[in-house]
Amino acid sequence: MTKTKDFLSVSDFSVEEINALFKRTEELKKNRFQDSFKNKAVGLIFQKPSLRTRVSFQVGVWQLGGQCMSLSPAEVNIGVRETIKDAALTLSRYLDLIVARVFKHKEVEELAQFSLVPVINGLSDLHHPCQALADVFTLKEKRGDLKGLTLTYVGDGNNVAHSLMQITSMLGINMKIGCPKGFTPDKNILALTQAQGQKTGASIVVTQDPKEAVKDTDVIYTDVWASMGQEREAAKRAKIFKKYQVDKGLMSLAKKNVLIMHCLPAHRGLEIADDVMDSPNSVVFDEAENRLHVQKAIMLKLLGK
Repeated sequence: MTKTKDFLSVSDFSVEEINALFKRTEELKKNRFQDSFKNKAVGLIFQKPSLRTRVSFQVGVWQLGGQCMSLSPAEVNIGVRETIKDAALTLSRYLDLIVARVFKHKEVEELAQFSLVPVINGLSDLHHPCQALADVFTLKEKRGDLKGLTLTYVGDGNNVAHSLMQITSMLGINMKIGCPKGFTPDKNILALTQAQGQKTGASIVVTQDPKEAVKDTDVIYTDVWASMGQEREAAKRAKIFKKYQVDKGLMSLAKKNVLIMHCLPAHRGLEIADDVMDSPNSVVFDEAENRLHVQKAIMLKLLGK
């Protein structure tokens, strides 16, 4: 098989490809079991612990009729036990597709550079593209037409925020980001997405005022304040981000039918209050389910199915 492309960030797909992917996702959600991956093998290289990413990919491959194996750092400690190049070239002889969940984005880029089979970024420090596609697919399910909607992200300007900035700017969704000084999104990604938004009519705005960020918004999205690898900063960050908690007070400033989103795992009582997480407005677990269906569509696309 000749590799056509990898999926390392949302921008690896065009708007047309994303829309086609969403249509395929709808079909896969209705008809979950297929044999499209018969005699296909997928490997998961995970430097970080995972619940949703690992299980959703494993179940997805199984539902498509393929074989999936999870490889921990004990088996494939890329860049340590052997070079990323050697691991990529070796795994390419066994597998049809590789999913990598890494600490540094440059590692998944190097893996894709040398892999002879498609590579999917299951999460890196810079991007979380599978999550963003599942999020916007969920938003499309709930709201239909996406263009002109406003999504507000409250919290740390991290990998999830970056991927959301990419997809919203591509699809004409306005995005507001409320985060403390020093925790804003990557400047290069911000500049690129703002430029993209000018073409689609989508604005990308960053503010330090969480109340201003959520005012009259259609969606409030949040994530943990300290990601994996930042555990030592958790206590310090909790103080800095205190006023950025998505609680009923903050939620009341948005539209009445505002959707509440979180990529999970959630630290209830920190970035999000229990009564908001469990409110009728919450679509958090719909997002989690849709990871399964969106990722199946991504895998099928990369393998030309």
